[in-house]
Amino acid sequence: MAVISVRKKTGYGFDSYWMDLDIFCLFRNGEPVPLPPKEFELLQILVEQRGQIVTREELISRLWPDTIVEEANLNVHISALRKVLGESPNSHKYIQTLPRRGYRFVAEVHENGEQESASFAVSPLIAQVVSTETPESRALPPASSVSLQKRWPARLKWPLAILAVGLIGVPALRYFNFFSPAPSESWSNVIPLTTYPGPESFPALSPDGSHIAFTWEGEKDENPDIYVRLVEGGNPVRVTDSPAEDLNPVWSPDGQTLAFYRHAPETDGLYLVSALGGAERKLTTVYANRFNFGQHTWLDWAPDGKWLVVTDKSSSQEPFSLYLLGPELGEKRQLTTPPGSVIGDCSPAFSPDGKTLAFVRVISASVGDVYLVPTSGGEATRLTLDNQCINDLAWTPDGRQIIFSSRRGGINRLWEAPISGGALQRFSAAGNQVRKPNFSQNGKAMAWMQSTDNIDIWRVELKAKASPAAISANDPTPVIASTLTDSSPAYAPDGKRIAFVSNRSGSNEIWVSQRDGSASLQLTSFQGPQAGSPRWAPDGKSIVFDSRPDGNADIFTINSEGGQPQRLTTESSEDIVPTWSRDGQYIYFNSNRGGSSQIWKMPAIGGAATQVTRNGGFECAESADGQWLYYTRERGVASIWRIPAAGGEETSVFDYRPNGYSRMWALRNGGVYFARGESSVRTTIYFFNFSTRQELPVFMTQHPLPIGNAGLTLSPDERFLMFPVIAQRGSDLMLMKRGL
Repeated sequence: MAVISVRKKTGYGFDSYWMDLDIFCLFRNGEPVPLPPKEFELLQILVEQRGQIVTREELISRLWPDTIVEEANLNVHISALRKVLGESPNSHKYIQTLPRRGYRFVAEVHENGEQESASFAVSPLIAQVVSTETPESRALPPASSVSLQKRWPARLKWPLAILAVGLIGVPALRYFNFFSPAPSESWSNVIPLTTYPGPESFPALSPDGSHIAFTWEGEKDENPDIYVRLVEGGNPVRVTDSPAEDLNPVWSPDGQTLAFYRHAPETDGLYLVSALGGAERKLTTVYANRFNFGQHTWLDWAPDGKWLVVTDKSSSQEPFSLYLLGPELGEKRQLTTPPGSVIGDCSPAFSPDGKTLAFVRVISASVGDVYLVPTSGGEATRLTLDNQCINDLAWTPDGRQIIFSSRRGGINRLWEAPISGGALQRFSAAGNQVRKPNFSQNGKAMAWMQSTDNIDIWRVELKAKASPAAISANDPTPVIASTLTDSSPAYAPDGKRIAFVSNRSGSNEIWVSQRDGSASLQLTSFQGPQAGSPRWAPDGKSIVFDSRPDGNADIFTINSEGGQPQRLTTESSEDIVPTWSRDGQYIYFNSNRGGSSQIWKMPAIGGAATQVTRNGGFECAESADGQWLYYTRERGVASIWRIPAAGGEETSVFDYRPNGYSRMWALRNGGVYFARGESSVRTTIYFFNFSTRQELPVFMTQHPLPIGNAGLTLSPDERFLMFPVIAQRGSDLMLMKRGL
């Protein structure tokens, strides 16, 4: 072995980013950021000519020196680069567009910043490759150069760098875990498959691995539709064009037809369409409310083409089950019967021989495990004992293992579970923040989705306090932010502190900070089971929340200054989303302990609980005078009801659909604030006046809010609203091939 020194001094720094030209890697706050080769070269050109206008013609000639390409290709790569850098459509803090002229990098840049050097043992071959490539030979040529042929071609440079990093195996270069070998040595050639603007999701490889179907919102961030593209490249073909959300495409075994899930305001359903596009055929209507308990898939197609499997149920009070559905005549029969205490079964996948279905049984909002059931019928058997958030899964082509996405350790990664039983292993080739694994039927390709989402907590100052009829607001600003997820904020009764949920420690825990986001303090350390839904006691001394230390959701309290959590419920039921009564004597919470989802209450010190609602209840809050209890009736349904706090008739207040933001509401005197998604990238906060029954727009943000999260919180003086925002939004599809 030889020893080489990787000097992380050759590069450029700007803002929180560092471009390392030795290993062709972009870092943000010391963490590697996945950036495809072409985007890295584009960024290098712009940074090296910072402050200057770089014309579109120059960029095209330097990025594709020996190829004729259309300007649209440059647009795609500019958009992808901006997405990685976290730029919004209306705020270009790094790359400025000069219409009909070109682009200019406008951020302050420093060269050869204070970056550590390190020495690593590598093979002599890699040492020779690295030592013979000087910084000068790696640099992009000046604008007057004819071509890039005298330096390493991009198609060779990146595989060599990837190979070097794979052999070096140093934690400081963990970005290249993204490109590291899969557990099987026959898998290789991991590449970014799509880098379009906005999120691409639900990858589905055709049976022969030549095409990929996926969901995308288009270049204009419209509603999600189904697209198909050649794996080897080319422009995507839009297969569906509906104002509804088209999701989760799956291929027929002959590769001619796509089945997909359509989520529409009026009803949800399964549809069939030719893989080339054209007329659609509706197979069946399915139960609509399923988007508030995780990122799952809902259907799959059997290898012999005779059956589809779909997640469905017939009423709000029963769990989701798996049903087999005939694609020709629509014949439907139930396959699984989960217990009434769970949310249900989803993310189904047929085994390669079609004899077994793997699926995720969701126990509570963020806890699930992988199960297996024969397609001929019978009892489901549990494969994993993870008690974690498991999203979706796929069979390996040999049928011996399940690859699934889990939030073990607080970050979505892929894991392998042997069908025969045994220890779980990390599927390290896919890297971090990945979901939705998918294999081609011939076993020659694997795809997955890699997310770049980042959720922060923002605050907006309301301009009018005393007059609900004339409420407006200033522009919202970030308050609590990190490179991971911060959500579910709650103001303390005195308005001086904020409780929130963050996974910055590696798992979802309860944190508190000052009202400006400073002095963050981690309160809980469950280190795996998700903690959520924090709410302050009226005296500000305690915080109530839910957590799942044993896989089952229960209610806990903790001192707001720190200490050991106290468990208040021990039932086998799911007990979640707690809140305090205004006098601090009781804690309300949602439970299915009576056989259906209702609101219960118990003494704040613990003890016997009594049922409050009878016709459904999920998340609630008492009015300021303590006379009324306002609540949503069902998980994921955006409809506000109320009942006298002392008990009585349950009455409807108003419906604020769409359902995606069902947890984004906050009471104030005379009404309630709520959120409504105007598009995939815009959200408006409204105020509903109880007296006039009018909806008044308060402000709009050019960001979506996280679906399923607890959201709006109003400061005690009613001057500020706080809410979680998807500050950076995007996902790309990645591809790995066999035997190349």
